Amino acid sequence: MGQSHMYKRTLSRDNGNEAELEDTLGPFQDTTNPSWKRSLPHVLLASIVPFLFGYHLGVVNEPLETISSDLAFKGDTLAEGLVVSICLGGAFVGSLLSGWIADGLGRRRAFQLCALPMIIGASISASTNNVAGMLLGRFLVGTGLGIGPPVASLYITEVSPPFVRGTYGSFIQIATCSGIMGALLIGIPVKDISGWWRICFWISTMPAAILAIFMEFAVESPHWLYKKGRIAEAEVQFERVLGGWHVNAAMAELMKTDRGDETENVSFSDLICGRHFKVVYIGSTLFALQQLSGINAVFYFSSTVFRSAGVSSNLANAFVGITNLIGSVIALTLMDKVGRKGLLMWSFSGMVVSTGIQVAAAGAFAATSIAEYLSVGGMLAFVFSFAVGAGPVPGLLLSEIFPNTIRAKAMAFCMSVHWVCNFLVGLLFLRLLEKMGPQLLYTMFGTFCLMAVFFVKNNVMETKGKSLQEIEISLLPLEQ
Repeated sequence: MGQSHMYKRTLSRDNGNEAELEDTLGPFQDTTNPSWKRSLPHVLLASIVPFLFGYHLGVVNEPLETISSDLAFKGDTLAEGLVVSICLGGAFVGSLLSGWIADGLGRRRAFQLCALPMIIGASISASTNNVAGMLLGRFLVGTGLGIGPPVASLYITEVSPPFVRGTYGSFIQIATCSGIMGALLIGIPVKDISGWWRICFWISTMPAAILAIFMEFAVESPHWLYKKGRIAEAEVQFERVLGGWHVNAAMAELMKTDRGDETENVSFSDLICGRHFKVVYIGSTLFALQQLSGINAVFYFSSTVFRSAGVSSNLANAFVGITNLIGSVIALTLMDKVGRKGLLMWSFSGMVVSTGIQVAAAGAFAATSIAEYLSVGGMLAFVFSFAVGAGPVPGLLLSEIFPNTIRAKAMAFCMSVHWVCNFLVGLLFLRLLEKMGPQLLYTMFGTFCLMAVFFVKNNVMETKGKSLQEIEISLLPLEQ
């Protein structure tokens, strides 16, 4: 391995050798796009993680009343709140560790490691007879959820051909929506069948086990292998996901951004200081604005809005879930056509208009029957606009713009910002609604969405169709 490492560094330092290599390989390279079918199975396997993420976010919503009754904490609002939100605490801890795990053990082992606490935690929650066991299980599941999603974004980005990377990145949002809707559907019998909520938790162990087992046969990220100096293994993995004709071109691209004098040990200070500050600032701000837009608050408040319009909570959840899924599917078709920046701009702009409709419903039309229709329409428009861009794009875009040397740790840092903002919005939403009222609160959310439009316009670059190395070179030019 040491010889491979030296080989990599020597090539990277010698620009003449690299140019000679590219000239030699040129006539033998296939200039057509590699087959998307080679990488698709590995992307679908990795998409189990965001599916479980969505499932565990929604699994306690419908059964919470039954769980609190069976475990003897009914009426204890603090305990009920903790059962729902302790996952966020575990996810914050997991997200802080995910980058170091993904860099130290590799992407495949990180997937397998994140599956373990999800299996153990769900099993504890399914079999417990007290609230302490439920909280322990939910925290362990949250830890796995914190490790998994950043690694899924990394892995899908690193094994996907550039021309379908955006499309494959959209699978993350679609899988999350599918997980949420799956949890809602599986939870329907909970009030009619005693102990059904335990089945809801047991079911989640099956996809987690599939992830842990089948990831043993999936490709390892060639980018991670190359970073570790395992050149021959990286070439083998490139051949599995791209095909033999495209291996040389992919390896040549990796050499363009390799630095022989650059350390692989990235510290926290490296992420927020010096030459990496710009991309980490863009990534963390995007995730913060995504959460401060109020999307989770809208989900929390959706049942109340629909009830005021005479729609049951189950039907309301179905409307929101279907709208979210439709928007995500549309994003999949547009990601590699319109581009990441364009989708983000249109998405946040649509959210600004949607919050304006909500403000109008809470203000000028508050005393009329029109208010109910405006509230429902504005909420669905907000969810749809989010699903088309602000939902799926940040995770994909960040894994594209971060250099290979910091990609895993920078994703972990930005995801921790995501979880903190997510927790604060969930914690403060009802209090702010009570103090400010819906009109002022939606105005605040709309302001954050408007800030996001200008932030994207001025700071985000378009990455559509570019290789990861082209993106890295354009953002962080190599010193001569």
